[in-house]
Amino acid sequence: MASPLNPAIRTAVAQTSEPSRSRLPRSLLVACGLAGFAAITWLVGWRQGLLWLIGLGYGVLLAAAAFGFTTGWRVWITRRDPKGLWAQFVGIAVAMIISVPLLAAQPTLQGADGPLSISLLVGAFVFGAAMQVADGCGSGTLYKAGLGHPVSLAVLPAFVFGSFLGAAQLPAWLSLGALPPVNLVHRLGATQTLIIQLAALALLAALLWRFRGSQPSRWRGSAVWWAAIGLGLLATANLAVAGQPWGIVYGLGLWGAKIVQALGIDLSGNAFWGLPAQQAQLHTTVLADNTSVTDLGLLLGALIAARWRGKASPAVTLPARQWLASIIAGLLLGYSSRLAFGCNVGAYFSGIATGSLHGWVWFACAFAGSLIGVRLRHRLGMQD
Repeated sequence: MASPLNPAIRTAVAQTSEPSRSRLPRSLLVACGLAGFAAITWLVGWRQGLLWLIGLGYGVLLAAAAFGFTTGWRVWITRRDPKGLWAQFVGIAVAMIISVPLLAAQPTLQGADGPLSISLLVGAFVFGAAMQVADGCGSGTLYKAGLGHPVSLAVLPAFVFGSFLGAAQLPAWLSLGALPPVNLVHRLGATQTLIIQLAALALLAALLWRFRGSQPSRWRGSAVWWAAIGLGLLATANLAVAGQPWGIVYGLGLWGAKIVQALGIDLSGNAFWGLPAQQAQLHTTVLADNTSVTDLGLLLGALIAARWRGKASPAVTLPARQWLASIIAGLLLGYSSRLAFGCNVGAYFSGIATGSLHGWVWFACAFAGSLIGVRLRHRLGMQD
């Protein structure tokens, strides 16, 4: 991401001794990853090639350690298992310790800043609820789709369209009320930002310890800790190479916009997609977009990890209402994440790691939404 788990989810994320059922040799997948780096570097440039490799790293770490933001929150809510949340805090802390001084020293670097808006409150809450029903946030949906999980493969297209639609309507939501972004690095400086935010994470970790349950943890061994450290380092590399933090949902929305445009719909008049910067993205290769490149790399990285460790794509049998609920949840994930300026990665992980106050607000609202989402999940008969 041990208690009972949905067999489909367990098959998708747990290591198994059975050989992979995939016909794709491991060496071929690794060769595809290297070929992708060479091709992207040749076609677009070194920066995009490096971001492709960083994306591969994200996918490998997420899939190999079953590092799940959604699952980490859910097992705390249902079982008081703190390890998943602790690992998230470790990853954020690693990224923060390096990123905050970089942002202070290099004004050209951009933090994951978002306005403090009504759309943030509504979007984060809805996202937190929907991700529990869909069993994945932005990164979780991508890496499980890379694993070949049928539910995530069904959720991903809905997420893409929802992200496009949410971005298209974002200006209208912002008109309801918004305050400017607040970045603590710019307001307080690097040292004070680190002290305050690391203390906040330590306090939350202590509270999780105080109220932890007695059951064995969902995560065994040290893999989740190494994944957390690796994700923090890769997120820092993402900031240094791209000039912006690790994100997920903008790339998905851009894919949706390109599909809509390819169907002959003119987006030049839209309040968001008609902006000059967005029009430029829509009229060039998707590989030129930083977020899209890492998203695509993440998908392949997850597939490489799955095949390397012998993970099999699961067969899933679900009632029709659970399939429908998952797809609707995917649509809401995409839509709400654009209103909230990111998902668990772009708003929560990268937001806090780069000193954005909206990251903390997002975390609080999304966690509150997850409390509702876990109940909805149980009402739909979905197992943990």
